[in-house]
Amino acid sequence: MAAEEFSIEADADDAGNRLDRLIADRAEGLSRSRVQALIRAEHVSVSGKAVTDCGYKIKAGDAVSVLVPEAEPAEPQAEAIALDVVFEDDDVIVVNKPAGLVVHPAEGHWQGTLVNALIAHCGNSLSGIGGVRRPGIVHRLDKDTSGLLVVAKNDAAHKGLSEQFASHGEDGRLQRTYLALVWGTPIRPKGAIDAPIGRSPANRLKMAVVSGEDGRRAVTHYEVAEVFNGVDGRPAVSLLRLVLETGRTHQIRVHLTSTGNPLLGDDVYGAGFKTRAVTINEAAREALAALGRQALHAVELGFEHPRTGEALHFTSELPDDMTLLLAALQG
Repeated sequence: MAAEEFSIEADADDAGNRLDRLIADRAEGLSRSRVQALIRAEHVSVSGKAVTDCGYKIKAGDAVSVLVPEAEPAEPQAEAIALDVVFEDDDVIVVNKPAGLVVHPAEGHWQGTLVNALIAHCGNSLSGIGGVRRPGIVHRLDKDTSGLLVVAKNDAAHKGLSEQFASHGEDGRLQRTYLALVWGTPIRPKGAIDAPIGRSPANRLKMAVVSGEDGRRAVTHYEVAEVFNGVDGRPAVSLLRLVLETGRTHQIRVHLTSTGNPLLGDDVYGAGFKTRAVTINEAAREALAALGRQALHAVELGFEHPRTGEALHFTSELPDDMTLLLAALQG
């Protein structure tokens, strides 16, 4: 199917309706889930402005424009994308993912992902996951988070790794450690953030600390590694070492924001803290602007080899962009 674009002029009867429901009701052949995917991929605009909130309330006179891209292949295609391979054998591959690389193909990111790169890199060494020659993703890093990630190359390895990640490290086989630069400093130098996470009731595209059945158990252990004073001599930024006990979507970002210490550069969960940049020195402000992402790096990964049972452990140095920011804060 070739790409197509159509428009909807909202009238008084449409006022108050959800954006996704309006489009699904008016467009033939588009399910509501497909419409929601288009909205999240920024293929929908209202009165000339892209809207990514599926629950946006329609107002009379809104001009809704929808772009339906050309259909993509059902299976990810191999792409020759350079990879920083830390370890590889017949069962697993560990890579050091750079910031900016999406892990898995999805609406709006069908190409240029880690999966596309792994299909090309591994070639025939992929015996297949579920009968398809593709890598088995058992955990993910956000697009703008850098660091270590392990991927299965066959069904047996996929099952073994999945079991370890499902246990959230409670059996001692799995270890995931991150380094993060956050605004301010936690009340205690060491502790755990134990707060359930679920979809934000205010914005379904975001996660949040929630209560009741809407939240899933989430625990992040932290330790303050270093504190950097601002231009006024008061603590402005902290370097934290974080260990995940669970692995929820955006867990670290949500938990740190909930304590008032969001990640530097996190425009989604720390947008309200942008003005804090005036508290750090000029070199640090420039390094933060150049970072252009959340200051989060998966520095350590340990797991049990799914076939041999050997305990494997890997570390990754901070990438240049975070190293420069750290040096500027120290200076």
